[in-house]
Amino acid sequence: MGVSRGALVVSTVLVALLQTGCVSKESEMLGAPVEGYNHTSAAINRFTVNGAGGPNLGPYSGGGGQVCCGSVPRYWRPGLRAIVEWEKDPNPRPVIPLKRNKYGSLDPDDYKKHAANYTSHRMVVDIPLYQEAGTLKMHFLPCDQVSVSADNNFYDTPGYPYNFPRKMEDTECPKT
Repeated sequence: MGVSRGALVVSTVLVALLQTGCVSKESEMLGAPVEGYNHTSAAINRFTVNGAGGPNLGPYSGGGGQVCCGSVPRYWRPGLRAIVEWEKDPNPRPVIPLKRNKYGSLDPDDYKKHAANYTSHRMVVDIPLYQEAGTLKMHFLPCDQVSVSADNNFYDTPGYPYNFPRKMEDTECPKT
């Protein structure tokens, strides 16, 4: 008993249709590690970029750790922006030592007094052109400014979109 020519054509067409449905489409968004660079004398207690959290950053530090994962478009497009939110400790190393218990934890009352000076910030910033998507990198700058990159270049190398010094002097910030 043979297979009819019509059944063979129909089954060939069905197999072809099923195979084209199985071809994976290139994803528009890519997972991206989040890292930060703090160019100020303040501490960045926590931050997020488009909702993805990054590591806390001491004064004049960063680049040593990444947190997974944010997401970036595979291809840059005009108008690409990021929402950055962060909490800042403007005086991370107070002159007056804070009391600690026998386990090294801060005295709760001292901590509350110190934490009362923390400030919260939110900015929407442009993401500069990139050729290849990579790590989401935040740069915390004086006067509560922030810059973001999402490229595959390393900070302080040719091709990186920003040339910020590691330590930026605190300046007189405009009153808002």
